[in-house]
Amino acid sequence: MTDQPTKENIQKNQIGIAIAIASGKGGVGKSTVAVNIAVALAKKGFKVGLLDADIYGPNVPTMMGVSEMPPQEGPKLKPAEAHGVQLMSIGFLVPDGQPLIWRGPMLHSAIQQFINDVDWGQLDYLVVDLPPGTGDVQLSLAQTLSLSGGVIVTLPQKVSIEDAKRGLEMFRTMEIPLLGVVENMSFLELPDGTQLDIFGQGGGEKMAQDAGVPFLGSIPIDPIVREGGDQGTPIVISHPDTPAAGALNGITDAILTRFDSGDLDGKEEIEIEITD
Repeated sequence: MTDQPTKENIQKNQIGIAIAIASGKGGVGKSTVAVNIAVALAKKGFKVGLLDADIYGPNVPTMMGVSEMPPQEGPKLKPAEAHGVQLMSIGFLVPDGQPLIWRGPMLHSAIQQFINDVDWGQLDYLVVDLPPGTGDVQLSLAQTLSLSGGVIVTLPQKVSIEDAKRGLEMFRTMEIPLLGVVENMSFLELPDGTQLDIFGQGGGEKMAQDAGVPFLGSIPIDPIVREGGDQGTPIVISHPDTPAAGALNGITDAILTRFDSGDLDGKEEIEIEITD
């Protein structure tokens, strides 16, 4: 009889390093960051998987330019592939536009199937795009897969920072090492070379400093980022020489450095002070 999959043997036999990309609220560009990090890792020659765990708002298929999975050839689902990345999403399994009105047990079952019943093969990295907030999906994923680290994406504005702090506390509570904070939509560069701080300035970096975790980088506002997501070609491929692509590549390098440094052995003990 075959043993049931466990977090330990999944990690050992199938998935090397699993990275969760999270946010405290929606609309901060979390999926954009997750997609571009996955593609940037693949460009470096790593075997990469991308799991769209945002059950209620699965945007990864659109952002990666894929509408369906390949035909199933064995007992496990075959992930789709685009830009050198294997990917799985609930968006492949339900009709376009159909809402998923699921309670916790159904969410837990879906996450387990995405890990255990998908033929990921041997992966160096699995990037997981989490839904906003701190709910059932996050708990189910932590129970199913040994997450190697978590990244928090935020805007610089105060409201986003307040929610992002709760995401940091979620990782701490679940004893998942914190890789650091990414600040998205940091500024808009105007034609005259000046910067317009639409959502404020420096909020993400200050939050990381206050929390005692690395600040991984800031990403400027660029319409090309949105265009790449809508067209299914992430900006690190479509416009690799732009400042936004450079920032995303730099964030990917910073994450790799965190693992190469060896300071993620065991669990980090990080004190987070949350103030309203």
